Amino acid sequence: MWRFLAVLTAFLTFSQALMAQDAPIQALLQTHREIIEDSSRRTIGPAIDALANSDLPAAQTVLEKWQNREMWQRNADGLFFWAEEVDRDTLRIHDFDSGEALGDFPEDDFDQLRPNSGIRGLMAAALVQFQRSDPDPAIRRDALVTIQRSADASHLAPLRASIEDEADPEIRASKDKLERLLTISFGEDEAARLDAINDISGDIALDVRATLNPLVQTRRKVVAGAIPASENVARELQPGSEALPREDAYAMLVEADLAPPRVSRAALLAALGENIEGGSVGGVPVAQLGTDAARDRAYAGLVADGKAPAFIPETAIDQALNAHSFYDSYVEPSAAVTDAAQEALSHIARNVGINQMLDLSLDGLSLASIYFLAAIGLAITFGVMGVINMAHGEFIMMGAYTGYVVQLFIPNYTVSIIVALPLAFAVTFAAGVAMERLVIRWLYSRPLETLLATFGISIALQQLAKNIFGTQARPLTAPGWLNGAWVMNDVVSISYIRIAIFVLALLFLGLFLFILKRTRLGLETRAVTQNPRMAASMGINPDKVNMLTFGLGSGIAGIAGVAIGLFAQVTSEMGQGYIVQSFMTVVVGGVGNIWGTLLGATMIGFLQKGIEWFNPSNTLAAQTYMIVLIIIFIQFRPRGLIALKGRAAGD
Repeated sequence: MWRFLAVLTAFLTFSQALMAQDAPIQALLQTHREIIEDSSRRTIGPAIDALANSDLPAAQTVLEKWQNREMWQRNADGLFFWAEEVDRDTLRIHDFDSGEALGDFPEDDFDQLRPNSGIRGLMAAALVQFQRSDPDPAIRRDALVTIQRSADASHLAPLRASIEDEADPEIRASKDKLERLLTISFGEDEAARLDAINDISGDIALDVRATLNPLVQTRRKVVAGAIPASENVARELQPGSEALPREDAYAMLVEADLAPPRVSRAALLAALGENIEGGSVGGVPVAQLGTDAARDRAYAGLVADGKAPAFIPETAIDQALNAHSFYDSYVEPSAAVTDAAQEALSHIARNVGINQMLDLSLDGLSLASIYFLAAIGLAITFGVMGVINMAHGEFIMMGAYTGYVVQLFIPNYTVSIIVALPLAFAVTFAAGVAMERLVIRWLYSRPLETLLATFGISIALQQLAKNIFGTQARPLTAPGWLNGAWVMNDVVSISYIRIAIFVLALLFLGLFLFILKRTRLGLETRAVTQNPRMAASMGINPDKVNMLTFGLGSGIAGIAGVAIGLFAQVTSEMGQGYIVQSFMTVVVGGVGNIWGTLLGATMIGFLQKGIEWFNPSNTLAAQTYMIVLIIIFIQFRPRGLIALKGRAAGD
């Protein structure tokens, strides 16, 4: 019985071998068996090309399995299969042509083909022609990316053929654009290339600029006589001009073997010194070498004796330069194509400039929303109470740490942020009320003592944070839906976190306006702001209003801390980075005025980004320039953009 099974197994294996040898794809693989087994990047090309150009249905499967190291060769007969591991020692073998499983076999009977990264790159390029029409849209997109990375003239015709049958509008648009780019780079018809350039003119995408820039690249050339008419000349060059110094022009002649090398004056003197014999050199006594003319005669004698290279006089250099033409020539031979490319790049440059201004404006708006969130609480506190609170930055820090602690207990980042915002407000509101009741209330109308006291509290809160959380930055992770950025094009983009902060700033602007205009607390706050004595006589308790206002301002700072902590490092010193800007925002906008704070934050945000744009490598210098400009502004508008009446204005 066992002998019968062994014979049957041997017969089936032999039958499979005969069937595999007759299969078209197996026959092709056997034709290139030696170079496949050698697996060298230098020699593997013909095998990959044969598969890619075979028009066999299984060719794509072979390349994919081979690329993924799932292709195996049987030791007994050298046939190739693709396999999946059943367990550590067993393979399930599949036929390439039919895709059917041929059974489970010991792994020791097969050798795995393991192409290196270079060979896998060749396979990826070969697979493009299969993938561009694959039923899976994701594979078609990947194929387009592969073509973009390693574009070749051979890709153009198959890409064009696949456009008409493309059903996905987004992929078809990508194919249309890629076809335009490949036509520009590899098209043989000049009219088609010009049409393609006109079609993409003004598109600021990086791939468009990367395609057009090589068309306007130039090479510096020199020829004897006039410039050939066949050259696509970018500009003619005059030796001795700023574009082509005289020395560089002659060096080009020497490099092109159009003139002998020039001997410098220093080399001439060195040659004279090395060839002094019997008190003379080149037939001229050393005592007579006091002039350039004598030294030139001596050197001419050395040249005549074959002891030194010829010295080229200035007149000969001028003659050589005048006898040759110097010019920059486009690498692209077609003048019409280079002219169209130049015009398209000029159009693109204008569009890039416009989009850079838009991107800069978005950055300025984003920074303004951050400063507004950081300063809005200080604006109310300072405006109503006249208190210079140097610990305002530490309330921002407390809010950020509150968000961090919440995330320790709530791993869901979306839920944790929703919980952290009101909790940060509650924590910093309570801290602000405690600070006002314990310290600030005893120092009203004493600004210097208030400044010193709040500065001391600021240091104490920083040290307390270090003792609790340490000196290392703590992560405050944004929810997944806030990751990434809104990309309008290759120039303009803004992160989703900054968009969320901008929206949060607008929400708090609306909330504060509602509180001030529609609530009893807002009415009492405005009354105390305008005239505290009159407000007290009307039954309003100024102390209570001051306490609630200070707590409200501190609570808003805590919420700002959560928002800022999503993109900035949460440390004990993080508040110090916003305290100066917060005070500048309040002072520039107008003390105690919400709209003034908004205008002040906008002005400072745009000003800082504008200065950083002119000096992008030194943000510290940009902030210094900004502070100087703000100081100058305050000289002319000491009460800010929107000044208040009453106590906040100093009346």
